[in-house]
Amino acid sequence: MKKDQTEINQIQYAQQHLANERTYLAWVRTAIAIVGVGFLATSLHFTIGNIRNAWVDVLSIILGVFSGILGIIVIYITNRNYKNKEQGIMNGKFQPSSAHINLLSILMIIFILLIINYFMFILWAG
Repeated sequence: MKKDQTEINQIQYAQQHLANERTYLAWVRTAIAIVGVGFLATSLHFTIGNIRNAWVDVLSIILGVFSGILGIIVIYITNRNYKNKEQGIMNGKFQPSSAHINLLSILMIIFILLIINYFMFILWAG
C-alpha cells in the first residue's frame, strides 16, 4: 500500500521533481564553471604569465586549489539539497535551504576576493 502511495505522489508532483532536477543541474554547471575559472587562472599564470613574483605564484596556486575545493563543496551541498527537496516533495513539505545558500554565498565571496587579490598583486608586482 505504501508503495502505491509513493508512486501516486511521484506522478502528482512530477513538475516539482523536474524543477528540482533542473536546479540541481544548474548548480553542477556552476561548480564546473568555478573549477574551470580557477584552473584557467592558475594555468595561464604559469604558462604565459610575464610577471614572476613568489607572492603572486602562491596566490595563483591557492586560487586553483580553492576553486577545486569549492567545486567539490558545491556539488556535495547541492546533492544533499536535491535529496532533501526530493523527500520534501514526496512528503508534501517544503523547507527553504537558507543555510546552504548562505554557506555557498560566503564561499563564493572568498573566491571572488581571491581573484581580486590575484589581479591586484599582478598590478602591484608589474
